[in-house]
Amino acid sequence: MSLRTNNLPLPPRNRRTGRTSFLLATLAIVLVAVFNLQAITDWLALRNYQPPAALAALAEQTTMTPEARRVFYVNHPELNSKAAFGNFCPSDQREKTIILGCYHGNQHGIFLLDVSDPRLSGVEDVTAAHEMLHAEYDRLSSRERGRVDAMLQAYFDNDLHDQRIIDTIAAYRTSEPKDVVNEMHSVFGSEVATLPSDLAQYYQRYFTNRAAVVAYAATYQDEFTSRQTAVAQDDRQLTALKIQITNGQDGLKARQATITSTQKTLLAARDRGDSTLYNAGVPGYNAMINDYNSQVEAVRTAIESYNALVTSRNAIALEEAALASELSSSVTPISH
Repeated sequence: MSLRTNNLPLPPRNRRTGRTSFLLATLAIVLVAVFNLQAITDWLALRNYQPPAALAALAEQTTMTPEARRVFYVNHPELNSKAAFGNFCPSDQREKTIILGCYHGNQHGIFLLDVSDPRLSGVEDVTAAHEMLHAEYDRLSSRERGRVDAMLQAYFDNDLHDQRIIDTIAAYRTSEPKDVVNEMHSVFGSEVATLPSDLAQYYQRYFTNRAAVVAYAATYQDEFTSRQTAVAQDDRQLTALKIQITNGQDGLKARQATITSTQKTLLAARDRGDSTLYNAGVPGYNAMINDYNSQVEAVRTAIESYNALVTSRNAIALEEAALASELSSSVTPISH
């Protein structure tokens, strides 16, 4: 048995309809490309990219989320020596916080100073987190940025009490008045332990454990602040010792004048044969001498303490200067 097929005639092709369909398809492709432009750009930036082990370790140690790592890697982050760092991060582009690094806008690169001193362990981690947050801030839509900016400003205006952070933002307000909220976004996210719930929840998109990043910041910042505190305490003690020494020396001068005057009186009495006056005055005179010698010893001890404290104080200050030199060959961190 055979099957019969009815061959029905096809309608004539409408060239206008075909052209319209082609245009609509093209428009659809363009719209898809536009709405996914960032994803396409990221794919191109990462298709042959393999993060160096040291940079991958920083992303791991700072608990960056997959989204944050992608943006971090899109910027092809680099750890630079002191000599190279100055070329990538001129002094006017460096951060004003306790970290050293810079982000080139529009996803054009993240550069970090390579610091090997174990006392500054964590500086690279916080710098990586800080600069990644700049790159993420760049990507926020206008609507989302407005929402985030409002949260950041509200926290700064009402709940921020850490003087170091306040001073840091003040420094940015002077050097980069147009980017203050942008800097708040990076500083608060990487250096402030306790944030309002809305901000804390927002930063969860970038870190699975933000407390780890803040701990790095606190640890190596303490290497500076502990030394600054010790130097300040020593300076106060040196001031007190200086006053004690000066008062002691002034007292010795007054006692010496009294001793000299008494001695002249006693010698005059002895010379004219007034043994009664002379013998009566000798015990008091000797007591003044003993008192004077005791005061001399007290001043000498104070001077020795002062000199020893100056030596130890300067040693601590030199340690701080050495740490600062590790952060940059030409820039020292801002004191807070």
